[in-house]
Amino acid sequence: MKNRTLLHKAFVEFIDRARGWHPSQIRITRARVAVFAVTLIAVGLAMGGKQEAPVAEDIAATTAELTQTLDIALPSREPAPAARAEVEAAVAKAEEKAEIAAALDTWNEVPVRNGQTLDGIFRQQGYSIPLLHQILALNGDTKSLTKIRPGDVFGFQDDGAGNLQRMRYPIDDDAYLLVSIDEQGPNAERLARELNSEVREAEGTIESSLFLAGKQAGLSDNMVMKLAEIFGWDIDFILDIRAGDRFFMVYEKIYRDGEYLRDGDILAATFINQGERFEAVRFADDDGIDYYTPDGRPMRKAFLRAPLNFSYISSNFNPKRFHPILKRVKAHNGIDYRAPTGTPVYAAGAGKVIRSDYNRFNGHHVFIQHSGSIVTKYLHFNKRAVKNGQRVKQGQVIGYVGSTGMSQAPHLHYEFLVNGVHRNPRTVPLPKAEPLDDTQLVAFHSQAAPYLKQLGRLESASMYAHRGGNE
Repeated sequence: MKNRTLLHKAFVEFIDRARGWHPSQIRITRARVAVFAVTLIAVGLAMGGKQEAPVAEDIAATTAELTQTLDIALPSREPAPAARAEVEAAVAKAEEKAEIAAALDTWNEVPVRNGQTLDGIFRQQGYSIPLLHQILALNGDTKSLTKIRPGDVFGFQDDGAGNLQRMRYPIDDDAYLLVSIDEQGPNAERLARELNSEVREAEGTIESSLFLAGKQAGLSDNMVMKLAEIFGWDIDFILDIRAGDRFFMVYEKIYRDGEYLRDGDILAATFINQGERFEAVRFADDDGIDYYTPDGRPMRKAFLRAPLNFSYISSNFNPKRFHPILKRVKAHNGIDYRAPTGTPVYAAGAGKVIRSDYNRFNGHHVFIQHSGSIVTKYLHFNKRAVKNGQRVKQGQVIGYVGSTGMSQAPHLHYEFLVNGVHRNPRTVPLPKAEPLDDTQLVAFHSQAAPYLKQLGRLESASMYAHRGGNE
């Protein structure tokens, strides 16, 4: 009985203390109170056996009373007006986009025929010509609608009474030009078209030409040209290619609406030319997107090996050449590249034009001063495209192939001088471009590693299959 009295007294003291607490001090949940009560009962049973009914009833009544005092009203969870407005605005915007997307499935599509203009299409559809003039004046995108092409497809939506409401036009592979008409007049915006890319692999062995090997590997001519451009700084794809040369590449194919659209980018590639291996990985740095060797050096060199797309070399660098016009031995201090008249000629490297002129020997010609005491000379242009003192970038058009001056046929005579001494443009060591900095190099290696590993697997599988086929 003494134990029960002590137990009851302790519990009552706890209840009295709890009644004096301010609500802000209460950190007790109902579950905790219930657990505490049950614990006290269990302790009481252990100390004194079975409890008498009056004591148990007293404890239950007191617990119920405390439970009632803990019913604290919580604050409202309704969102604040500003938050509610923000949510409603987001919902409205999403609904608007959904409406536009749904509208794109219900167009009256009109293909452009030969010789047809948008003005003619508007008249054919019965739409307002003054409205067309308003549309064309909106921005550069709508102004371009004056130059539409046969085969292009316009989409129209009207209100059923002949009044145009929306017009769309595939301005490029990636976007529609969407024109909407409301009470204030027409407005235009670009609407993205959903594109998907797939990563593919290809490999080939050259037997007679790079383009034929590319075709056999399932590559388009455009993709083969991309491959040649990547490695063109190190390999002359007209003169250096040999039977047995091989290539391996990882590249993208672009799809729209589940259908093949175009080739994407080459992500990484290996080219083995006359036993020498070249590797390149695509990477976006602070200056843009370019290709780099596995150690982070740009594939792009400070100078182009050949400053034009030529047909063949008609005369090589030769200090003891017999001149075909002068009929005597005269050093040929450059290379003659044969190409059709009008073929663009590019600056081999960045620099300053120190001569842009004409004489009876060189015809129209351009000389460029580069860093490192290097000068490049370009002779027999049909037309020059730069002036004295003008600064030029690598790859900028400086003139066009011709046959002016002492020349027998359309060609470019190209010279490369280092410290005033003529060097063979085909074999002179070209200055290397600066590598990626330390920070960019970390990101590059992280991106390049899986592509290089994929190329390695592709090459190993190809070599294994090739050995198996010869057994």
